[in-house]
Amino acid sequence: MHDEQALTRRSTELGSYLLEAGLSVTTAESCTGGWIAKVITDIAGSSAYFQRGFVTYSNDAKHSMIGVSEQSLSAFGAVSEAVVREMAAGALDTADADLAVSVSGIAGPDGGSDEKPVGTVWFGWAWREKTGIKTAARSWCFPGDRNAVRCQAVLKGLDGLIAILTKKSLDTV
Repeated sequence: MHDEQALTRRSTELGSYLLEAGLSVTTAESCTGGWIAKVITDIAGSSAYFQRGFVTYSNDAKHSMIGVSEQSLSAFGAVSEAVVREMAAGALDTADADLAVSVSGIAGPDGGSDEKPVGTVWFGWAWREKTGIKTAARSWCFPGDRNAVRCQAVLKGLDGLIAILTKKSLDTV
């Protein structure tokens, strides 16, 4: 499921929208390990819109680098709506960016449960509006092996950023 062409198309499209709008983006990644930041920065000229990426694989990193509350991590777990919303808002604030995506999931092959099976991935997005920071979150359960789950997560993360920039509903992602 590793589709380099799809990743390049999506990140090129994202870059065009960001450049056109004069906006910047940041990432906060757990299960994707920096892969979203990598595909964004694979595009020449991405330094004009990419601020920085946070690889917050451990709970401690989520807390210390981007301010995810220990209470949320304890109460809901790293793979949860509450945590990805905090990850996205924390990355947005820390990087002083205009738009952020966060991802936390169970890529496998181990670590799943009945409640959160392997393939479960939560996404958070945060962006600035005149009234303050807005956040949204969604989850998917992706099929396939670890690499397939991670690749699908990268694509969905990019799709969500594009949806926000084009004023489309995240339900269409």
